[in-house]
Amino acid sequence: MSLSQERILATEIPGPRSQELQARKLAAVSAGVGTTLPVYVEQAGGGILRDVDGNQLIDFGSGIAVTTVGNAAPRVVEAVQRQVADFTHTCFMVTPYEEYVAVCEKLAELTPGDHEKRSALFNSGAEAVENAVKVARHHTGRDAVVVFDHAYHGRTNLTMALTAKNMPYKHRFGPFAGEVYRAPMAYPYRWPGGAEACAEEAFDAFVATVHTQVGEANCAAVLIEPIQGEGGFIVPPPGWLPRVAEWCREQGILLIADEIQTGFARTGDWFACDHEGVVPDLVTTAKGMAGGLPLAAVTGRAEVMDSVHVGGLGGTYGGNPVACAAALAAIETMEAEDLPARARAIEATFLPRLRGLAERHPDRVGDIRGRGAMLAVELVSDGPGRTPDPALAAAVHRACSAQGLVTLTCGTFGNVFRFLPPLAIGDDLLAEGLDVFEAAFDEVVAGQLSGKVG
Repeated sequence: MSLSQERILATEIPGPRSQELQARKLAAVSAGVGTTLPVYVEQAGGGILRDVDGNQLIDFGSGIAVTTVGNAAPRVVEAVQRQVADFTHTCFMVTPYEEYVAVCEKLAELTPGDHEKRSALFNSGAEAVENAVKVARHHTGRDAVVVFDHAYHGRTNLTMALTAKNMPYKHRFGPFAGEVYRAPMAYPYRWPGGAEACAEEAFDAFVATVHTQVGEANCAAVLIEPIQGEGGFIVPPPGWLPRVAEWCREQGILLIADEIQTGFARTGDWFACDHEGVVPDLVTTAKGMAGGLPLAAVTGRAEVMDSVHVGGLGGTYGGNPVACAAALAAIETMEAEDLPARARAIEATFLPRLRGLAERHPDRVGDIRGRGAMLAVELVSDGPGRTPDPALAAAVHRACSAQGLVTLTCGTFGNVFRFLPPLAIGDDLLAEGLDVFEAAFDEVVAGQLSGKVG
């Protein structure tokens, strides 16, 4: 059944059936599993989520950058149905299958660099990051891993140690894995010396951190999101990431690019590293790779990946055949429909609207940043003072939700509004979603100025 690409508000949001299901959720699901917007979805496709009450919401979140090709993309549906009918599981480590090999071949083709590569498949982004660190430590014989302020890398014990934000990801879950060190992130908007000095000063601070706190000869890997995700869609200044990559090569340190949120056409290139020609030693991927099915990968230089002993990498469900079939179909869709170009077109649609919003509210919109269909506005309460305003972000999010627009916030300070629409979304829905967002923003700010609670 096709899903009309239109916003429909049939009830209040959440509607009565969603509220009933939410009550069941509270009675059956751990309270530790949160819900951003408790509308229960029964069908999705293109840029629309339809809930159990008949509301149709515009999707500006893509399940946190997962449904890049859209929900129920035709090639993905067909490939999954065919694979499910053949078999759902054998465990690749017991009796292998072609789909796993084919995904690894596509990863070798698409990830940055023309060197010989190998891949291993896993279930989640956190698993991929954890295994990339395992590979780096094994290959180099070193222990230390350097990460950055505002980083997010997952929720396992090791990846919580790699993640910078305490609440909700790390609070009272320690102790965490050791030999993890944190360097300042090149964050132009909040760099103490100003955006113009950020690239040079942040690079110097990074080198000093590794030298003084770790020692170059003890460092196995530097792990970086080319554009930080949960930390606030922070884009480092031009030239900074290539300098980090070059310095790592000089020191015999492996560079791991966490492309879990940025990869597979999201930023207007196949991978965010491509923007400046950075070639990491290892790349972690997940999210948008498999059209909504759980699949992740570590892809890296052949000599690095092959240095691990047989049996050192794997997992019962890693590279599940159904997920692999979905990934091959999703990648085929990205290639056939040139979704990197679509991401750039979405950026061209968003940026003028976001800049117009900043002109109307210069004291509230501190920064606009991102690339492709991974864009954000950082909200502040006092313009030049740059004081984070998480309350404004939360109020605008609530107002958008009430009007049928699914949105996400993020950032170390909870004050960043992020936009991750599926690349399958139509231009009309993009424009309407932006209309809803702008109207919600204007309304909330006006309410705050008049003394009303947003």
